[in-house]
Order: sequence, then structure tokens, then C-alpha cells
Amino acid sequence: MKSFFLKLLLLLFILCSKNFSQETVDYFRAFESINGDSILKHLQFLASDELEGRGLGSRGIKLAANYLAEKFNEYDLKKIPSTDSYFQEIPFIGSRTLSSSEFNFYIDDKVISLKYSDDYFLYKSGQQTFIPLPTELVFVGYGIVAPEFDYNDYQAVDITGKIAVFLDSEPLSNDPEFFNGNEITYYSFAEVKRQTALQRGAAGTILIPFEKYSGWENVTKDFAKEDIRLAYDLTSNFSVIINPAIAKLIFNGSQYSFDDIIEMHQKHQLKSFPLKTKISFRGNFKERAFVGKNIIGILPGSDDKLKDSYLIISAHYDHLGIGSPIQNDSIYNGALDNAIGVSVLIELARAFSSLNTKPKRTIIFIALTGEESGLLGSIYYTDNPVFPLYKTIANVNIDGIAFFRDFESVIGVGSEYSSLKNNLSETAERYQISVEKIPEEFEQLTSFTNSDQYTFASVGVPSILVLEGLQNRTKSREEVLQSFIEYFELRYHTPKDDLNQFIDEVAAERHTKILFDLCYHIANSVDEPKWKSDSPFLKARLRSIAEKK
Repeated sequence: MKSFFLKLLLLLFILCSKNFSQETVDYFRAFESINGDSILKHLQFLASDELEGRGLGSRGIKLAANYLAEKFNEYDLKKIPSTDSYFQEIPFIGSRTLSSSEFNFYIDDKVISLKYSDDYFLYKSGQQTFIPLPTELVFVGYGIVAPEFDYNDYQAVDITGKIAVFLDSEPLSNDPEFFNGNEITYYSFAEVKRQTALQRGAAGTILIPFEKYSGWENVTKDFAKEDIRLAYDLTSNFSVIINPAIAKLIFNGSQYSFDDIIEMHQKHQLKSFPLKTKISFRGNFKERAFVGKNIIGILPGSDDKLKDSYLIISAHYDHLGIGSPIQNDSIYNGALDNAIGVSVLIELARAFSSLNTKPKRTIIFIALTGEESGLLGSIYYTDNPVFPLYKTIANVNIDGIAFFRDFESVIGVGSEYSSLKNNLSETAERYQISVEKIPEEFEQLTSFTNSDQYTFASVGVPSILVLEGLQNRTKSREEVLQSFIEYFELRYHTPKDDLNQFIDEVAAERHTKILFDLCYHIANSVDEPKWKSDSPFLKARLRSIAEKK
């Protein structure tokens, strides 16, 4: 009943508005056409067993790609101009590290051989990953260089040609002016740490999972699978995540032990220093080559000046395919991660294409592949953009949709970096809900680097992921929180994330309408979203504009 009165009030507001126009009526009609049953219909196909979990290079993901292209064609979205196709083809290499790989520690006169999967995993694997001779290690604390906090773990050590060893966390802080106090920052993410080390001449990296993972079994869950990379991305740098249980070996004979490191972390006294231990690595791999696809549909803008600027709405459609069976089920369907997100993308494409007056700016709908393997589809797109990145004003990414129909808050993951925070706040106000920060319990799970919005941000495009918050009209915060925890602990990245779980199409419809409102107003605004002056992504934007890239 409340929903009915909200719609009635909105309609009365439109009719009474001084700015009343046919375009406003057109917007309201498209907004109201968004339908949870339609979203569920797409989901029932994309998350079905027939699609075999949509693993990269599989029959199932090809069926999903064809389905998406058919829908884009049905909604009269334009194809990629250079190829006259909805498919952006991507060459991939799949690589599995074999247990016969040789990873050795050299401690004094001893050689200790580590066992793959028990002791370590490779972040990136491939035939180019090779450390033939014993190579020096340097402990570099958290592996962070953050000029705005006057912090540099590399200041007192030379890492050139050596292996950087770092913890997966960042300096503890209660001061919001130093590493954002209790909130995690961009610098805590593993990929940022890896890139920082390599940019300073490191031959490779070893990450000790000190805080992110609660146990090695969770690391195994994430890394005991085929590593897939872009075919043109040679893996020449050694990159390992190591079991904390054997991390003490790395510090053997050095100035400080691993126990000392933990104590220094807790006392805010972490130091960087050379290690006595050396390592070598000779990998053995099983590899395959195949072609994947991003699915891209284009809705041209209606304004003569603004149509040459672009809003990207994205969602990844890949998942984990067929894997280790759990209770005799080996299909990792990925219903909520992220078949439902791409189902919403399809519904948004339909709603926007139904507008008589299209948005002023061009909208690019992208169903991305390879997200589960390291954001590969979005990386390929930003390496090979259909339209210039410096003319791409924003990315609204969809990775997960609301669980509960009565949600009364949303979270803008990454909104703190740009003026997209204002866009989301305006949408929330129109929809009579609030915007909240990422709850402390989910800072790692919903971190900005975990999905494709990070790729677009890293090349300078203001980006955001909009999630359901914990405030709810009919459920307590604790009930909502517990439901999220149960999903991540029991179903996320398992065969249980399938169509047998309850999926609330009313919640999905409501979330989709919020995304439609947000994207509609971004695409029609004369003002482009801007990075904040202290954003770590601002330089990439300025460089992109200067290079017209």
C-alpha cells in the first residue's frame, strides 16, 4: 500500500511541477515499466544448470553471451561501430599450476621445498613465471607508498631485482587524517601493493595474508583454480600468497622474527629491512588458449553536444563454472553473483531503449566477462575502449542486487572518491531512502577493488557500485546483517548460490528502479562527475584527458 501512495505522490508531483514536460512523463513511464518478473525470467536462464556456471571458455558462457546479444538486438541497441557486432572478442590463456612446481627457500646451507596449495599459491601463473637462481628477499612492511599520509615503506630499502615481502593490511589508525582512521583505504589492496613493488623494480612479490583471510582454507577457496589471463599479458613477475603458518621461515636468521613483525604491527612500529632467506621458483603449468567476449550495446545520446560523451553501465556475466562438488553438486551457478546483476543490466537496457526521448549522453551497456578471474573483461575494455575513455564520464557497475524488498538505505561503494556521492544522495532523496557507509563487518567483502568499477576508476573514469544497505523497514539491522553473513559464509562462490535459494524479485525491481533513476540523471546532467582532489584516481583522469586517450 505504501508503494502505491509513493507512486501516486510522485505522479502528482510530476503533474504539478513547473517543469512538467512530455519528457518527464516519458521518464515516469519507463521507470514504472521496470518489472521484477522480467528480471527473474532472465535470471532463471542465466543461472540455470544448462549454463554450467558460465565458466570462462565453456559452452555455458557462450550460451549466455548469445542470449545477451539477442536481448540487446531486441531492444535496438547499436552494435560496436568498428565490428558491427555486439561481441568484443578477447584472447585468453588459462593456466593451472602443477604440484610438480619447485618453490625453494634457501636458509643458511639448507634448502626447504614448499608444497603447492599447502604452503603457497600463485597470484598469477604461467610459463614466464620463473626465478631460476636464489634471489634475495626484502620485507617492506605493508608494501605501501602513500604520499598524502607521508608514508613510504620503501624509503629505507633497495628492492631492485629482489622479492618484496609484505603483509596484506595497512597501518592501524584511529585518526581519520591518517589512513582514514578505522576505514580501509585503497592502499590495503593486494593488487595495489603488487603494482607498487613492481614499479620500484622488484622481481616479484610475496604476500602474507595476515588480516584479510581467516584461515588458509579460505585462501584455498579463492586460489585453487585455473588462473586465466589476457593472452597479451605475459606473466614475467613472480607473485605468491604464502601460508602464514610457514611465514616464520622467511624471517629465519634476520633482524626480526615473524612474531616481532606481528608485535610491531600492533604497536604501530613496523619496519622494512632485508631478509637472510632467499628463494627460487621453477613452475610447471598446464595451459590452454581460448576466446571470450564482452557483450556491448550502445544507446546513442539525443543531445547534439553531449552525445559525444558516455556513461557505462556494466555487470559481469561470468562465474566459476564446474568445480569441486559440494553435497554432490558441482555447478557453481552464481545466481546472485552475478546472474541477477546482468539480468538487471538487461532490464535497464530495455527500459532506457523504451524512452521516446533518449538521454542526452550516450549510454554503453556492457556485460563483462572474466571478472571472477581478475577483472579481465573490464581490463580488456579499458585497454581497447569502444569510445575514448577521456570522454567516458562515469561507470555504474552492478554486482549483486538487494536481498530484501523493504530496504531503506543503499551503499555507494567508491562514492567517497568522487562527486558520484552527490548523484547517489540525490537519487536516494527522491526515493526516500538514506545512504550509509560500508558496515565495518563488510569492508573487505565490498571493497572498491573487488569488481569491475575498480578497473574503470584506475584509468580515470569516476565509478560506483550501489549495494543494498542494512536499514530496513520490517527487519532489524542484525537480521539483515546475519542474512548477508550467511550468504557469504554458506552460498557465495559455492554451488549453493543457485535458483533453489529464495530470490526476491520485488527487491530486485526496487533496486533496479533506483539504478535507473541514478543513471538517467547522470546521463542527462550537463555537469560531469568529478574525482575529489584527494582521490588516488584523479591523476589517471588528468593523464587520460591530456593524452586524449
